[in-house]
Amino acid sequence: MTAISREEVAHLARLTRLAVTDDELDMFAGQLDVILQSVARIGDVAADDIPPMSHSVPLTNVFRPDEPRPGLTREEALSGAPDQAEDRFRVPRILDEE
Repeated sequence: MTAISREEVAHLARLTRLAVTDDELDMFAGQLDVILQSVARIGDVAADDIPPMSHSVPLTNVFRPDEPRPGLTREEALSGAPDQAEDRFRVPRILDEE
């Protein structure tokens, strides 16, 4: 038994404004039927005694602790800049000022 008919596929095609040939209607009906049967099988497996979960395995935090560390000094950061002014990177203007 098919879960979706050829007429239902044609209706979906009209709703989505897709031009579908008669051969495509048959092909899509079969493909959608396989998809719907697969989804239905998942519903059969779900058990009331299994709590819903977002992941199949427990998650742990993989980030290192957020601890301050010394960084570059202003001089070190600007040392490779092709152009600088007033202790800042100087870059070409890309937008006109109003």
